[in-house]
Amino acid sequence: MHVLDRRAFRLGFAVVALVTALAGEAIRYAISWWGFIAVALVITGFAIALLHRERDRWRLAELPYPLLVFLALATLSVTWSFYPGATLLGLGATWAAAIVGTSLAVSVTWAELLTALGRALRIVLGASFAFELVLSLFVRARILPFFPPPGVDYSSIESIPGPFYWSRNLLFEGGKIQGIVGNSALLGFIALLALIVFSIQFGARTVGRVPSILWMALAIYAIILTKSATITIAIVVLLVVILATVLLRRVRRRHRKFVWMGVYAIIAAVTVASVAIPEHLLALVGKSPDLTQRIGIWENVAHLAGQRPAFGWGWVSYWAPWAPPFDTLASVAGVRQLHAHNAWLDVWLQVGIVGVVVFAAFIASTAMRSALYAADQPLGPLGKHLGFTVQSYLPVLIVFALLVQTVAESRILVEYGIVLIVLLAVKTKLHQSDPAAP
Repeated sequence: MHVLDRRAFRLGFAVVALVTALAGEAIRYAISWWGFIAVALVITGFAIALLHRERDRWRLAELPYPLLVFLALATLSVTWSFYPGATLLGLGATWAAAIVGTSLAVSVTWAELLTALGRALRIVLGASFAFELVLSLFVRARILPFFPPPGVDYSSIESIPGPFYWSRNLLFEGGKIQGIVGNSALLGFIALLALIVFSIQFGARTVGRVPSILWMALAIYAIILTKSATITIAIVVLLVVILATVLLRRVRRRHRKFVWMGVYAIIAAVTVASVAIPEHLLALVGKSPDLTQRIGIWENVAHLAGQRPAFGWGWVSYWAPWAPPFDTLASVAGVRQLHAHNAWLDVWLQVGIVGVVVFAAFIASTAMRSALYAADQPLGPLGKHLGFTVQSYLPVLIVFALLVQTVAESRILVEYGIVLIVLLAVKTKLHQSDPAAP
């Protein structure tokens, strides 16, 4: 049997790819950007090989059209980009992530995907707590990345802002721990994904009851320690989504649109409230009145995007800190920002209103297919209904978690965000076209 056909290889590749996407910062801090690029190129190479090996199971025309249009628009933006060199680099990263996500979608089953996600999240979450514990017990001090981020000078360590530290040794102080990913907001979202996956595995009984409970408890503890308002809001939204899918299973198809209208109305209300609620309510979820200085960043980005509203300044993925206008666009506490902290503003800035419309169509169609996957009874090879399973909640919960995160972060446009949303978009589309496929 060809090595690419072995289940163990595919599962192992999925775990490695997901860990790399989730913990890219840790890899860059440990072995530098060049080391991370080398790892990413190897993973992309295997992803291309898997896509070629599985060429009979997918066609370009079967992939989600909004995804293809968005990738085409981002690629074409190099022709009008204000920073063509940075656009080419960003396109390389975006296409690599999309290829990896597509390869995972066509090469592993839903059950294998759940297993791979569980293992990857246990690795990242477990390593994060081990990292923080060793640091607090033995090092007892803040630690900087082995390889500094671009633009950071270690010659004057006293002047380095706190956010540049890999960890600030806050585990025993109850502060915002950063884990191996070096970012409390990122670790909080990883913990939320872990809670989703571990809960589904607990319900499906694919993992032992005691280990499942312990890992869910660890994920909840990480969410508490990272103190992310975005995660708090996401949990509320996900509870609404679960309720909606339960309702969808009980109503006729022609009435389902009303359920979804209610869901989107609630999500819109929660989103607006997260920005517009009074100061004392912001304090309850751990946010300052300026949303941790995000409002200033949003104003700068919106002003710049308004200068090229239709097609934007050119795709770039992560902002290139060496290229104008990103070199002076936004800075918080001495830290130059690499994204707008809002995916929709970032898309508007980079590929304009046209890009926002296409991106919205991509997200909405993926969310709808994911919801239908959770609400419709799956069919067996002979067209027989197989009954509902708890695993069917996996895509809809992850998609809506990513959707909530777009309000405060732009991670859906880079690394794990693109990998996961492309993976679920493609997999739900292929499942829709051939629900009886393995």
